[in-house]
Amino acid sequence: MIAQEFLDRMASTANALDLEQHMNLISRDVGVFGIPGFDVIGYDDWYKQCSYEFENRLLKQVSYKGLNVLAETPERIMFKSIETVVAGDGAASTSGIEFIISKESDGQWRVTQERVLPDDELENDIRRGAL
Repeated sequence: MIAQEFLDRMASTANALDLEQHMNLISRDVGVFGIPGFDVIGYDDWYKQCSYEFENRLLKQVSYKGLNVLAETPERIMFKSIETVVAGDGAASTSGIEFIISKESDGQWRVTQERVLPDDELENDIRRGAL
């Protein structure tokens, strides 16, 4: 399944602190929504954050649990998953994420939109067994 393989690659590239391969999974046109204090985060912001975190080894582990495909075409897939990030100091953060990945002109699947789910939506998805 493309969505699961994509999540596996997102986690493995982050866990390997492989900035080049990780950023190859992110569209230059990406928009990230739902981050408190920000309207939208774009590619450059994502790159700067990952570069800083990877270079300073601030990430210990990234993982994804659950997968709920909401819509799928040959060129786009919309799905939700639960992302857990463990920092180098052992602090863990878990968030529900809604992804849209698109097959770009070079044939590579990349994140074109990501939305951090509000707690109530995540809790509802978990209660319904969707995640």
